[in-house]
Amino acid sequence: MDQLAYLITKMNSTPDGDGTLLDHSMILYGSSLSDGNLHTHFDLPVALIGGGSGTLKSGRHVRYPKDTPLNNLLLAMLDKAGVRTDNFGDSTGKLAHLSDI
Repeated sequence: MDQLAYLITKMNSTPDGDGTLLDHSMILYGSSLSDGNLHTHFDLPVALIGGGSGTLKSGRHVRYPKDTPLNNLLLAMLDKAGVRTDNFGDSTGKLAHLSDI
């Protein structure tokens, strides 16, 4: 966590265009498995850090319904980065409310 805090602090203090490097980045931090034996990837505590070049609203805690696949977040992140695709792995759709709450 110290290293993550260091990275975020450095990125937030590094100018980049009309903002900072953190403003223009998306960092996903957390685990991709909740049960290593079953390889389940639901109900994961993850942090999405950065502004995504204005596509993300930060400073909040958002809880999604039980059994929402992590790949829904990855699909939404791809979309925010300009990579348009209908699915990613076992995704069931893009996560809503990353920028509009």
